[in-house]
Amino acid sequence: MFRIKICGITDPGDARTAIQAGADAVGLNFYPASPRFITPAGARQICRVLPAEIVKVGVFVNAEAKDVCQTCDEIPLDLIQLHGDETPKYIARLGNRPVMRAFRLGPEGLQPVFAYLEECRQLGCVPKLVLLDALCQGVYGGTGKNADWSICAQYPGREGVPPLILAGGLTESNVGRAIMQVRPAGVDAAGGVESSPGRKDPAALIAFVQAAREAFAAF
Repeated sequence: MFRIKICGITDPGDARTAIQAGADAVGLNFYPASPRFITPAGARQICRVLPAEIVKVGVFVNAEAKDVCQTCDEIPLDLIQLHGDETPKYIARLGNRPVMRAFRLGPEGLQPVFAYLEECRQLGCVPKLVLLDALCQGVYGGTGKNADWSICAQYPGREGVPPLILAGGLTESNVGRAIMQVRPAGVDAAGGVESSPGRKDPAALIAFVQAAREAFAAF
């Protein structure tokens, strides 16, 4: 489990900065269409500089299940983040590898999320974590848009659901308010701590982690 994940790490130096700032998870994006895309070889270089206790998360979008399993095992990763249109049956094909399933909140709110999780229960493949992100048509995350916090705040009160990770346009200036309103188990930032896509801004990153930790400590 983690509290603060910095996603879209593409450089060992940025990984070190994130860890020194106090993040306890890093995201490595294997989606080729993303400006934060990294190859497995590049990911291995980054993982070499990470302490063992840091959670290494691989982000995948509609990749072949066998390729996800191979990347997860070879790097190795601690958590698979599915950020595309993957079905519960897809998760079942990943075996016992831990999964964080991302959902982009649309007009139907949380109902599709709960229906998805119920199907996962029936298949015996409930994700370890759920991530809620903003919906932007045709884009699989990393949009810089806030998810609807009032809707997200309804999720933690639901009985028997996986812990919530909140994403979507989080920055040093809003992460504290988001945490206090939604009460997630953790937060995830990418564009909100960058100087350009895939390159982190050290000052913004440090400020984000500090603000998030202060908010988590308050409840």
